[in-house]
Amino acid sequence: MNILEKITQHNSLFSKSERKVAEIILANPQTAIHSSIATLAKMSGVSEPTVNRFCRRLDTKGYPDFKLHLAQSLANGTPYVNRHVEENDGPDEYTKKIFESTMASLEVARQSVDINTINRAVDLLTQAQKISFFGLGASASVAHDALNKFFRFNVPVVYFEDILMQRMSCMNCGEEDVVVLISHTGRTKSLVEIAQIARGNDATVMGITSKGSPLAKECNIVLSLEVPEDTDMYMPMASRIAQLILIDILATGFTLRRGNKFRENLKRVKDTLRGSRFDKRGAP
Repeated sequence: MNILEKITQHNSLFSKSERKVAEIILANPQTAIHSSIATLAKMSGVSEPTVNRFCRRLDTKGYPDFKLHLAQSLANGTPYVNRHVEENDGPDEYTKKIFESTMASLEVARQSVDINTINRAVDLLTQAQKISFFGLGASASVAHDALNKFFRFNVPVVYFEDILMQRMSCMNCGEEDVVVLISHTGRTKSLVEIAQIARGNDATVMGITSKGSPLAKECNIVLSLEVPEDTDMYMPMASRIAQLILIDILATGFTLRRGNKFRENLKRVKDTLRGSRFDKRGAP
């Protein structure tokens, strides 16, 4: 049973206020996926705690988790599943849950992407004299992946996961440089300070982070992906997967914006690497 069917089946169990929430969601589930809890509460004429009670009545852990289930229901009719890994889950169950959870998270993220902001970000990156990618913790691996992508583009690229190196690098920034800071929560104090240093040295600061976060407020441009922060101790961070996809989007936009001659050069770079790999038969 998917989440929309579950809402319909449980309609008689909802309070009068909760039924108002159900009616809005059933009338336009796509709008619900895009809406914040405050927006949905206002549309329904109820309070935010009422929306949360409604979500928990459906066995979800709150509004962000409810939206993941809703996205899952809308994506190719994927059935509703309990996405949270339990202590006694076997390999088959937790493997299925992790795939289902990640796919649902990516669907929510895809629908939250602002194409105009993507276009502006690509403009800034293609015009930059130097690009820096910084992140800490899980986001450091995303920044490193960005280095690997953009290193091929014949533009100076910098990556550090050490906070002191990040600070020193930003002290040497200029107005033609772009500093990309990656943080899912946007609440890491060190990265907020890095953004302030970079902007103080006239660099353009681009944040891949949560909208309205402390880091977002210090950035010139924010690429936000609506991926709920998962607090389930067994689950991997779907936000990291969404961030990696966003890096691929930016790299692809960069390549297309530079034109045919640039793409031909990238092809030559790729061709030079073929000799370093075995062919499909295992031969040199």
